[in-house]
Amino acid sequence: MRRLAFGGVVFGAAQIPPAQVPRPHTLGPVITRTCLCLITRTAGDQREVLLGLKKTGFGAGKWVGLGGHIEAGEDPVMAAVREVAEESGLIVRPGDLAHMATLAFRFPARPSWDQTAEVYLTAAYQGEPAESDEIAPRWYPVDALPLAGMWDDARYWLPRVLDGHPVVAEVTFADDLATVAGIEPSLAAAGPRVTGSLG
Repeated sequence: MRRLAFGGVVFGAAQIPPAQVPRPHTLGPVITRTCLCLITRTAGDQREVLLGLKKTGFGAGKWVGLGGHIEAGEDPVMAAVREVAEESGLIVRPGDLAHMATLAFRFPARPSWDQTAEVYLTAAYQGEPAESDEIAPRWYPVDALPLAGMWDDARYWLPRVLDGHPVVAEVTFADDLATVAGIEPSLAAAGPRVTGSLG
């Protein structure tokens, strides 16, 4: 198993066994497959993660990790590399990405929103983040994430992933399409939700 270090946190970059990958319960069309790439850096004495304010499309107005759809036949890690370049102009290499989470999102009130996400983490990148048509990027301290401006599920898994803990979970959203109704296996939310300015 390869060992990687991110901002002082050292952890193994083992792949999550396929048997642990959650399978959304849906009778609809093929589930949308997505990827996220969390890029971190150390600025002064604090560790930061690059998030983006989604400007258009699904999740517009929310802070998200860089990423998007996995094309048919595309390897998820290569999709993450492509999406990072498209959304921010940054260059990341597939060998520098640690697979940290496999998430399944269920929206019983709107099954067409059901999707999975493969989440990667890296501290190795080239370039400076630039705004794109989809994303306005911004660095956030990992201990001051804009959770109140993110999808509700982020407060359950994002701090764990940034701390170097792999996550495999299925998230079910309530009928309001915004609030988490349940997570299997159960994950405790990270602290109180952040309030105040997100700009």
